[in-house]
Amino acid sequence: MEYSSEILYNKTSIYCTPAHRFGTDALLLARFAVPRRDERAADLCSGCGVVALEWHDKGHRGPCLALEIQPEASALLAAAAADQNIGHIRPVCADLRSWAPDPAEAGRYDLAACNPPYFAAGPQSPDPVRAAARHEGSCTLADVCACACRLLRDGGKLTLCHRPERLAEVLATMRAHRLEPKRLAFVRSRAGAAPWLFLAEGQKNRRTGLRLEPDILVSAGAAQYGPDFQV
Repeated sequence: MEYSSEILYNKTSIYCTPAHRFGTDALLLARFAVPRRDERAADLCSGCGVVALEWHDKGHRGPCLALEIQPEASALLAAAAADQNIGHIRPVCADLRSWAPDPAEAGRYDLAACNPPYFAAGPQSPDPVRAAARHEGSCTLADVCACACRLLRDGGKLTLCHRPERLAEVLATMRAHRLEPKRLAFVRSRAGAAPWLFLAEGQKNRRTGLRLEPDILVSAGAAQYGPDFQV
């Protein structure tokens, strides 16, 4: 498979193709909640692995599951991890709706993150890869939250990025799966502009209490890897 390389700030490489690449939203998600060095983490709907690799670039070295349904995308992460001798990231090509963790791992993860398909309705791309990445045909919000609930320990965290018009639905779905919303931040291109993205974090089996965090100011087409691009 032919691919190009994108280099993160601390020189970790991500392998991409025109069909399997990433954007600003995935990097914002990865930086919204970074696992501690030895924590057990999961990158759901991992694509080419940007969240898992960004965590590695930031110093994470604990077990990291990267779950992705599309074989080509999962293979890109497997190649990047192998070529860079990153042994703690485990790419798994599987459907999160039916995949279940090993009994020894279930309920033991500290953090999960997901950049899910954003659209539940509307016209779909004729490209099946693009359609699967953008529309909920094979992965709904409920599917993501159910998978995260199976993985996470009590107090474990799920972080999501999504479109503002679906905020109420996202928070309600998290709560329905015992993932109590705890942190919320809006992403805007400039102060006073309407948000184009939000980041949310829920904790498994915790009490209510949502903290609204300061806005993150970054345009959707921002330069991705420089030191000024921070959450």
